[in-house]
Amino acid sequence: MTTDEIAQVAVIGAGLMGHGIAQEFASAGYRVYLHDVTNEYLEIALIQIEQNLNVLASNAIIQEESISHTLRRIQTSTEIEIVAENADFVVEAVTENLALKQQIFGKLDTICPTHTILASNTTALMPSQIGVNAKRKNQILNTHYFNPPYLIPLVELIRSPDTSDETVEVTFELLKTIGKTPAIIEKEALGFVGPRLQAALIREAFAIVEQGIASAETVDLVVRNSFGRRLSVAGPFEVFELAGWDLVLAAFEELYKDLNSSSDINPLLQQMVESGKLGVKSKEGFYSWTDEKIQQLRERMNRALIRQAKDV
Repeated sequence: MTTDEIAQVAVIGAGLMGHGIAQEFASAGYRVYLHDVTNEYLEIALIQIEQNLNVLASNAIIQEESISHTLRRIQTSTEIEIVAENADFVVEAVTENLALKQQIFGKLDTICPTHTILASNTTALMPSQIGVNAKRKNQILNTHYFNPPYLIPLVELIRSPDTSDETVEVTFELLKTIGKTPAIIEKEALGFVGPRLQAALIREAFAIVEQGIASAETVDLVVRNSFGRRLSVAGPFEVFELAGWDLVLAAFEELYKDLNSSSDINPLLQQMVESGKLGVKSKEGFYSWTDEKIQQLRERMNRALIRQAKDV
């Protein structure tokens, strides 16, 4: 199969990521079938997609007249058979539950045409785990989007030992066609690249707070106003290539010994969860959250991402 032969896309799961992924394919001209377990979830997803499109139009990223065309390309159903039976490419975007994903992929394997590529938007699980109940293991891979998918261009493309070169190549070209920046991860590993790097950062951030080196607010302040700005335009290898690896070696010879390298969950993180301090969802974490503060943070992040999208 080639990218030109892909006409219909199915997205399984209409939540935080799923509705944004459906929006991306529909915006690029593909017929999209969106699935979730209730019509209420699907109605909410369509409302969110329209809101997203209006934000993009108000910032001159898309034309306002394209909104109605995009919405018309999206069909919804609570019946997975209806959604998947004629799909050329499927993206699963349900909750991070391995057993559920395995069940869905086993079902998709029997429903979809033989040429259909099956992709998972999992954040950390490996494609060989997810596709264990499917026969077409050569046509299964992960396409890991970052939130919000309609503003962040990267999609990590993770192959299993069974994934064929053709599946990787077709998916890579398809993602480029819809305006994404695909990155091929050659070896499957828990967390891929992006989530692993984020996990390493937050592990050290928790250690800094737990050891009393700095508060959570100070850690955020430091990241936002220093290397966080650089990392939006250059990756860590690019940044340190400018500095020179000899200087990096000299700086890190002592520092590495003091960094957190524990394979255990930080006790402070465990305490936060056990005490119900979950962040925005519980209105309390390291910060106290009101609806106004939550909205301000989301708007601040979206403004920055929109500025970056307009600069591309």
